[in-house]
Amino acid sequence: MKVSKLSFRMTMVFFDILDSLYPYIKKRVKKFGIKQGMTVVDYGCGPGSYTKEMAELVGRGGTVYAVDMNRLAIEAVEKKVGKYKLRNVRLILEPMWMTGYDSTFSNRLADIVCALGKLSTISQTAAFFGELRRIIKDDGTLIIDDNQQPRDVTKRKILDSGLWDILEETSDHLKCKPRL
Repeated sequence: MKVSKLSFRMTMVFFDILDSLYPYIKKRVKKFGIKQGMTVVDYGCGPGSYTKEMAELVGRGGTVYAVDMNRLAIEAVEKKVGKYKLRNVRLILEPMWMTGYDSTFSNRLADIVCALGKLSTISQTAAFFGELRRIIKDDGTLIIDDNQQPRDVTKRKILDSGLWDILEETSDHLKCKPRL
């Protein structure tokens, strides 16, 4: 989905104001289980609302891959990387909608994959969940949210993939483990 520069910038301003008034993201990310030295994939990172917090949690020995299909999103994250000197963030522009969600990541790369604000927009859920399973370690964790769809729909999509078990539900996300 192509987004105009003006729409994207207006969205960024909205989220920056929201984040400054209520530090929701910082509190939310702490619940994901991210630890020093981990490799985290921020899949569909948007303007990087979560990327900075993730980078701080993984520390110098870890890596955060900020992945998005929108060049404007990657440029926004790139500015945050420079502003906060986040040397452990790697920016990946992936045209996911053209490749059936195939990424350039190696197998079993990530300790944690965060796919936030995406699920209701995914048209090929089998391919999407398959790719996430491919890139996550066998003992890894998938963090995913409902993204404006009912929780029962989210759970059905996850479980119907046959690749994930839901370990934990909170009011704003689910933690999933890969089936072995």
